[in-house]
Amino acid sequence: MQAFLVLANGTVMKGRSFGANKNSIGEVVFNTSMAGYQEILTDPSYKGQLVTLTYPMIGNYGINPDDMESDRIQASGLIVKEYVKRPSNFQSKETLSDFLIRFDVPAIEGIDTRKLTRIIRNSGAMNCGIFISETYEDSFLEAVKNAPSMEGQDLAQVVTCEKPYVFGAHSPSKFKLAVYDFGIKRNILRLLDSAGFNVHVFPAKTKAEDLLKENFDAFFLSNGPGDPAPLSYAIQSAKTIMEAKKPLFGICLGHQIIGLALGKKTSKLKFGHRGGNHPVRNEETGKIEITSQNHGFHVLGESSGDTPITRINLFDNTVAGLKTKNLPVMAVQYHPEACPGPHDSAYHFQEFYTMVESTKL
Repeated sequence: MQAFLVLANGTVMKGRSFGANKNSIGEVVFNTSMAGYQEILTDPSYKGQLVTLTYPMIGNYGINPDDMESDRIQASGLIVKEYVKRPSNFQSKETLSDFLIRFDVPAIEGIDTRKLTRIIRNSGAMNCGIFISETYEDSFLEAVKNAPSMEGQDLAQVVTCEKPYVFGAHSPSKFKLAVYDFGIKRNILRLLDSAGFNVHVFPAKTKAEDLLKENFDAFFLSNGPGDPAPLSYAIQSAKTIMEAKKPLFGICLGHQIIGLALGKKTSKLKFGHRGGNHPVRNEETGKIEITSQNHGFHVLGESSGDTPITRINLFDNTVAGLKTKNLPVMAVQYHPEACPGPHDSAYHFQEFYTMVESTKL
């Protein structure tokens, strides 16, 4: 069936539908990863977004249940150059098309994704719509223009867990960790478990005062979608945890929340950082790490004695990591758990464990 991709700037591209037979509107973004489309689609950080994959051929290895980063597709739509109908992979249990249809998510192929990516890079991320139709209608563009902006949206409440749960293998010898779920990926939980924590996951609006009464050894703020500025409840939780001098680690949205709790500001990037090839310089060692990233907002501010900037994104020199001098707090803007992406930064989970361990001495 024919479909149309309509951007808020008036650009219209014609393609073919290979997902759910429904229209969808969201912020259009691009990801430069060469593999990992299933992990990308199921990452809650993509809530409310239509994802353009710059790699031209998508669907060739199908869908594997073990590669889910949440319990469903989180992206609002998928945009590709060419969809591969017949996957070739011994682990594949389902085609990408069937996967999209099962979760009622539209997708469009036959799009010049290089041209689309250049539009996003030059004009910035904007609202966009996938419309399943044999003919173009002016109402498509009107609907896209009337859709809300990503700025000001609290989407963490939409993707967070409904009630607390425990994850992984628990033992009395492990540190007890409280994880705030703002849209957490499963591989983060796996690596926290492997690092040596008893992992307890809580909804986004859980009060830190209540968790402090349960004698957790440390706290973790997860990745997630949307604008960090409206998350006043999360910023207050981070402040409360830091006032209690408890070890705290935040990634992606969690990094931004910690930045706001420390008195810094955040701002929307022109087109965001999404992909598995982002070079980050470790300001403590001078080494370069290739990282997996997925965010549209970033922390502003200069390094200081109390809150040194520990990582810099070498694509645009934005802040990619923070620490505090007198508190056990660390934060990174990228995704050290990868899935998909390189594993250069996986050591952060063990680094966090070592930090927690040092507070017990």
